[in-house]
Amino acid sequence: MRNRMLFAFVAGTCLLSGPALAQTLRIALSSEPTAIDPHYHDLTPNNALAAHIFEGLTKQDEKQKLLPGLATSWENDGQNKWTFKLRPNVTFSDGKPFVAEDVIFTFCRTLKNETAIAGSFADITGNFAAVEAPDPQTLVITTKAPDPLLPNFLSSVGILSSSIVPHDKLTFDPAKNCGVTGNWPVVGDFNDGKLAIGTGPYKFKSYVRGTGIEIERNEKYWGPAEPWTSVRFIPVPNPGPRLAGLLAGDYDVVENPAARDLGRIKDDKRFSYVVTPSTRVIYFQLDVGREQSPFVKADNGKNPLQDPRVRKAMSLAIDRDAIVKRIMDGAAEPAYQFLPTGMFGTLPNPPALRYDPAEAKKLLSEAGYSKGFQVTLATTNDRYINDSQIAQAVAQYLTQVGIRADVDAMTRAIYFPRRSKKEFSVALGGWGSTSGEASSFLKQWPATPDEAKTIGGSNYGDYSDAEFDKLIRAAITTLDDAKRSELLQKAGARVLESNAFIPLHFESSVWAYKSNLAYTGRADQFTMAMSVKPKQ
Repeated sequence: MRNRMLFAFVAGTCLLSGPALAQTLRIALSSEPTAIDPHYHDLTPNNALAAHIFEGLTKQDEKQKLLPGLATSWENDGQNKWTFKLRPNVTFSDGKPFVAEDVIFTFCRTLKNETAIAGSFADITGNFAAVEAPDPQTLVITTKAPDPLLPNFLSSVGILSSSIVPHDKLTFDPAKNCGVTGNWPVVGDFNDGKLAIGTGPYKFKSYVRGTGIEIERNEKYWGPAEPWTSVRFIPVPNPGPRLAGLLAGDYDVVENPAARDLGRIKDDKRFSYVVTPSTRVIYFQLDVGREQSPFVKADNGKNPLQDPRVRKAMSLAIDRDAIVKRIMDGAAEPAYQFLPTGMFGTLPNPPALRYDPAEAKKLLSEAGYSKGFQVTLATTNDRYINDSQIAQAVAQYLTQVGIRADVDAMTRAIYFPRRSKKEFSVALGGWGSTSGEASSFLKQWPATPDEAKTIGGSNYGDYSDAEFDKLIRAAITTLDDAKRSELLQKAGARVLESNAFIPLHFESSVWAYKSNLAYTGRADQFTMAMSVKPKQ
């Protein structure tokens, strides 16, 4: 079984010299990270930035293959116990040595993080029954329930230095504060750089929200030296100015220029680009739990989103192929489930989600809404590729079948906290699988939340299905791959049938860059300086 395999890695060396070592790399971002704190929000721009400064016990390559990180190997006993061997001779950017106690402190912090959005990363560590350090280079994690994907999930948990707060002996005992005697750090402590101390290839230099983030090469990094002395990330929300800045020489790399504009650089030898399919599904989450939903108005005073016929009608009203062609310019694929077909735990031949406005009108009439109802679609306007345009298109499709739909678009800094408070009725979402398995979406979004919030942490629409919960709870604790895949397929089929989550498409990511650079696109959509090298 693949999750019981022993992984090992020996770091190579890389000697760099010459002009490349003195350069500053300038990257224009379509979506700005909202914090330097690696545990603030489990969000792709945040996680990508954090990976420059902080490292996990494991990491993933551009195709999401699992690799060693701060752990060189790991083993599972076939049940609940994982043993990680930690990388020796690693120091944090301030020179302090990295040891197992730092990992214990980090795991505790994810459970004591008052400023985290929607309990980010606590869904991973909340399943830990014990974390012990027999010696400074060994970590033993005992989970409450078997967790076959634990090494995958730990790639996203950036390890902090325990030196950033006062403490006595550190133990994994959150109820007793884990031995920490001072205040637990909050997001602002990282954003000003005070506590932004990691083991990654870069270290923090400055962060000015809305203006830019600058990092510099960590000369104490244990791995190969990066070619860039410093890296500047500049937020440029509009794709037009991003590409114009590349053409003008203001930026070296830009993420997600509009696919329709790639013709401007296609035959220009000064520039190159890459289009990389991702696992990110764009979808709508519906408020199916409340009898009165804040942004739905119907003549009968009910919440029509609670009627499965209405939800199916909404899905039938959407022309996914047209959205992919006209709005995404072909840089996407229609989504008929929540992870691309062929990946672990997906349906092998999912039926296409049809565009059938006549059938949609019929279902609305059967449900008692022949005159339709009013609904507002909530969306970001600076997070996903063409997010607000997608919502506008869906609103038009819904209006055509009698559902009078408006759009409320806002910045992600406002949107995500509001969504976590369940302030919306129909909310646009995007989710990329961090594990490469269907369980990533299914355990996080449709599952009924458990007390520890290890599952269902993003179930803002209060979807609840006892049979689905039974399937997903069994799946995420099943170590046998074949059995787990079968359970995930059944669970995914139930959610699709409910239409409480309406998938639209899978994004493809686009990066454009100067032709004297080599760039590797990532399936997880991370834009990272480590993906950029001077062309040899």
